[in-house]
Amino acid sequence: MSDVASYCQLREEILGAVRQLLIDSTDLRLQPDEIDPDTVLFGTGLGLDSVDAVEIVIALETELGVKLRDDGSRRRALRSVNAMVDVVLDARGASFPARPVQA
Repeated sequence: MSDVASYCQLREEILGAVRQLLIDSTDLRLQPDEIDPDTVLFGTGLGLDSVDAVEIVIALETELGVKLRDDGSRRRALRSVNAMVDVVLDARGASFPARPVQA
């Protein structure tokens, strides 16, 4: 399997875990596949609130082993579902494979 395919598969796995984490740690009454990865978590997106944010941060630490060290990293991580996926991937040292430079 190519590096890109492996990365994409890992990203899909993490997306599934983040979707389930959102459902389990908040009162969302959705199925995992009903949560669009580009959806914002608060306001007009999933409609979560500050209590939900605390629950999500705790769940990220306990279930996925991701510690958000400061307010800035929390705000970035909790922008959208994809932002959460990116934070988990970064914490696990996974990055999109670079394309080789062609001369």
